[in-house]
Amino acid sequence: MSAPPSGTAAPALDYRAAGIDYDLIDPLKVAAQRSAAATAAQLHGHGFAEVAASRGESAYVIDVGPFYLASIVECLGSKALVADEMARLTGRSWYDAIAQDTIAMAVNDLITVGATPLVVQAYWAAGGSEWFADRERAQALVAGWQRACEACGIAWGGGETPALAGIVEAGRIDLAAACTGIVNPKSRLTLGERLGPGDAIVLVASSGIHANGLSLARKLVERLPGGWLSEVSPGLSYGAALLAPTVLYAPLTEALHRAGITPHYAANITGHGWRKLLRHPKPLRYRIDCVPEVPAVLRFIQQHAGLGDHEAYGTLNMGAGFALYVAAADAARTVEVAAACGLQALVAGHVEAGEKELRVEPLGLHYDAGELQLR
Repeated sequence: MSAPPSGTAAPALDYRAAGIDYDLIDPLKVAAQRSAAATAAQLHGHGFAEVAASRGESAYVIDVGPFYLASIVECLGSKALVADEMARLTGRSWYDAIAQDTIAMAVNDLITVGATPLVVQAYWAAGGSEWFADRERAQALVAGWQRACEACGIAWGGGETPALAGIVEAGRIDLAAACTGIVNPKSRLTLGERLGPGDAIVLVASSGIHANGLSLARKLVERLPGGWLSEVSPGLSYGAALLAPTVLYAPLTEALHRAGITPHYAANITGHGWRKLLRHPKPLRYRIDCVPEVPAVLRFIQQHAGLGDHEAYGTLNMGAGFALYVAAADAARTVEVAAACGLQALVAGHVEAGEKELRVEPLGLHYDAGELQLR
């Protein structure tokens, strides 16, 4: 692995340098949403209707009468490439954790709208049939997928396992999951209609990088003399730290429902990092007064990539994997429910009237509405 000459500071390694440019990607998302919205009338012939406010949210919601249905499809991204490299170096399969990551990408989006996950479908597209010949790896993927479904109380309905030579690189696999959930009773719907000044912002801890920012993390390896086996903390390699499985937050949202707490809004902090706290279109100010502890692997990435706080928090989850906007009276209880689920959470801030912006006071960070364009 190459490293900068002694005494020479390497240039900052941001997401664009890693090949991901949201300024190019996001306009297509917006155009697709606008075209997709024109198809909503097709539901009327079945006696159903879309919930228009779900357009641009993390999951799409339709009204089927006595309850709502929500759906989402998400891909894992490039985290499987890290698993492949670590398997080469350590001789073990990491695909049980990779399976949980893939499920989490879909389920953690689905639950933001107040849905209970019901069914997940698998999409495992390999670069050739030979990928499935590694029985240990294939069985780890199957076992991990089943365990993640059981942790979320969700049925695994089926899926597709194409061999796509010439489309997917030989020896690689592209993983995705589609998930359907139910919002029942309808009062559980969480699209931000109740979001407003005075609400508390509860941030729930992440387990590390989760499954976003891996393009940047993989590019960084080129700068590390120890490569994937560079030590992030005593006894923990960079590769192993990246492969900590994404937290499944569905048990928490279900526990909150049983506790009588209905969030006013929720955000899965994935791509765009903390800018996702600005996701709802209402003109509101989000003020963060305290920040969670940053996992060692994310602090390591920030340091070795030369990222300032504005770039790091605007790209990575930096220790906050999920955000719940709840009535102030429910904030402390929300933290308690999270703890009972084995998750760390803190009342990190509050919502105010004002121009749409995010202020992270302890770090002096400011993000305005223009820094997140998803609609």
